[in-house]
Amino acid sequence: VQLVESGGGLVQPGGSLRLSCAASGFTFSAYDMSWYRQAPGKERELVARISRAGIDSTWYGDSVKGRFSVSRDNAKNAVYLQIASLKPEDTAVYYCYVEWWGSNVWGQGTQVTVSS
Repeated sequence: VQLVESGGGLVQPGGSLRLSCAASGFTFSAYDMSWYRQAPGKERELVARISRAGIDSTWYGDSVKGRFSVSRDNAKNAVYLQIASLKPEDTAVYYCYVEWWGSNVWGQGTQVTVSS
């Protein structure tokens, strides 16, 4: 089971990015997928979640609601996080996550830095 994030980078305040997470080794469509982030000196926090195929449900943390959008492409085994109206406080490492058979599976993370 593997998750690989990409798409991070340096962006100016107000800018946007699209993060991607490529999944492999499990039946991707059958699992809820989540995005977390961890800023320097802070705990890892859940920012968005999308349900498995057929449920069509999403959830967002209060700090990102209205600015972030999570989606998935089950044909490509990929989950995405569109992040917009970025603020300096969005600076963090963003992680893709799945709970697979009771195990926590994380990607390696992708750095997002918001700075002018």
